Amino acid sequence: QVQLVESGGRLVQTGDSLRLSCAASGDTFSMYNMGWFRQAPGKEREFVGSIDWSASRTIYADSVKGRFTISRDNVKNTVDLSMNSLEPEDTAVYYCAADLVPSWTTNHHDYDYWGQGTQVTVSS
Repeated sequence: QVQLVESGGRLVQTGDSLRLSCAASGDTFSMYNMGWFRQAPGKEREFVGSIDWSASRTIYADSVKGRFTISRDNVKNTVDLSMNSLEPEDTAVYYCAADLVPSWTTNHHDYDYWGQGTQVTVSS
């Protein structure tokens, strides 16, 4: 069983930066890939980015590439999402998720555990 808890979401202005954090329980955190997803009202859950178990590989959605960065600390069992140059279109609930297989996937159906989400609102 894996428990994930996101934090750091809040209201910010266009152009601001924000860092989200996801804390994971369990002693096998370093064995699985982690992803960040987001969901805006009335829209499908959208892949943001992911990082592999060793933090040697990352992948990002085109919409956030160059603005967002994912990092992880396998000692502290955390994965962070650093967001720069935020835009109103980034407004969503952000979720972290664990891929236990791991399958290096951008499909949210392939992730096994999810946090409760944290709200990010970017005002214009």
